[in-house]
Amino acid sequence: MEILKVSSKSNPNKVAGAIAGVISKNEQVELQAIGAGAVNQAVKAVAIASRFLREQGTKVYMVPGFVEIQIGEEMRTGITIKIISGKEEE
Repeated sequence: MEILKVSSKSNPNKVAGAIAGVISKNEQVELQAIGAGAVNQAVKAVAIASRFLREQGTKVYMVPGFVEIQIGEEMRTGITIKIISGKEEE
């Protein structure tokens, strides 16, 4: 599964475009974010991507969780958001 790292400075529209691109090929993608600002940008990106993908007939589900990420010598706890696609029901 492809992992996209999101920071508090990430542009939600660009992250949403990356999400849509990966979902169209792999049907799932994972976002990783550390800190409230990064999680905020990640959730906004999922909302934007969800709206775009729904217009294309694809519904997405997000499954949040925790992840331990090593940054240099330090371990940090972050949020992971797994995004899984499914076809829109008629």
